[in-house]
Amino acid sequence: MTSYDVERLRREEFPWAAAGEAVYLNAASTGPLPERTLRAQADFSRKRAAPHRLSHEEQFSVLDRCRMLLAELIGAGEGTIALSVNTGAGINLAAWGLPLGAGSVVVLPDLEFPANVYPWMAAAQVRGYSVRVVPARDGLLDEEALFAALDEPGTRVLSLSWVGFSTGFVADLPRLSEACRARDVWLVVDGMQGVGVLPFDVGRTHVDLIACGGQKWLLSPWGSGFTYVHPAMLEVLAPQPVSWMAVRGSDDFTSLVDYDLTWRDGARRFEQITVPFQDFAGMAASLELLRELGHDAVHAHVAARAAELADGARVAGVDVVTPAGRRAGIVTVRPHDVERASEQLREARVIHSVREGTIRLSPHCYTTSEDVRVALGALTG
Repeated sequence: MTSYDVERLRREEFPWAAAGEAVYLNAASTGPLPERTLRAQADFSRKRAAPHRLSHEEQFSVLDRCRMLLAELIGAGEGTIALSVNTGAGINLAAWGLPLGAGSVVVLPDLEFPANVYPWMAAAQVRGYSVRVVPARDGLLDEEALFAALDEPGTRVLSLSWVGFSTGFVADLPRLSEACRARDVWLVVDGMQGVGVLPFDVGRTHVDLIACGGQKWLLSPWGSGFTYVHPAMLEVLAPQPVSWMAVRGSDDFTSLVDYDLTWRDGARRFEQITVPFQDFAGMAASLELLRELGHDAVHAHVAARAAELADGARVAGVDVVTPAGRRAGIVTVRPHDVERASEQLREARVIHSVREGTIRLSPHCYTTSEDVRVALGALTG
């Protein structure tokens, strides 16, 4: 496993961090944009301002590059990545596009981020299937209750977050995947809080669909994201809604009115064109940075900073919500006085989030041990 020079990274890509403007522990809310990403967005937009300078090939190659880098990131094959503008796009595709109806049951854990709840609730009202929410246990994901729910009559889908947005609890996807496959239950995953900080290989762990926005751990612009669709699901899912470039032959702009509703071979049939190309130009730059740093090295760096945060808080007598063995990049703590602790963090310019009566701290590749020391000092008063 390799490492990287975090101080150089801060100087070159996150100069505000190097200058001490803030201690940014809020990647789980919005990841900062690297300098190269800003340049890529600006360069693309500058050409877009004079469209004759932007060739058709250059415009669409940006999307091709993103699909390739995302597929590589999660070990996916060619044709399995559909670019999207947010996580909800993929969840809505599953909620409206899977063959579900009366008698079908979709299982969701409690404490899910709303993007993985409301699409199912809305589609269920129209399509006639049921949504069952499995209660949490002691404020955390109850996996044993999820396994029990898979055996109940009518269960067709399990949809959950890989990493809980408020607790930071990492679900055991390999075990859940095995259970779903054994019961012919589709597994849909909100990957927002895991992709980019935890390693994952869809070639080893079967997931039917992953929905993920890019603006958090992938350090990408708002309006960039992706949906992974397992090859076996291409003919199962109905494109919802239908884009004019979802069909075979739509890349040929010289012949657009020879209408033929034959879907593309891969997951691009689920993309909604036109996407914000300039933001995907930025996403490609961010993905390339993470690739250069090394995904294993980023994971190890974030894990080390998260451990420092959790251990330091625990030693200081602060309740740590996120279990040590189920941690990604989020460390959720519950001080005695959350409001006061949050105020102290703000006064120390430690950027964080308050979620569900807790304080959420989320370091990333640019976070240093000194950042952690400052945050712990502010947290504990």
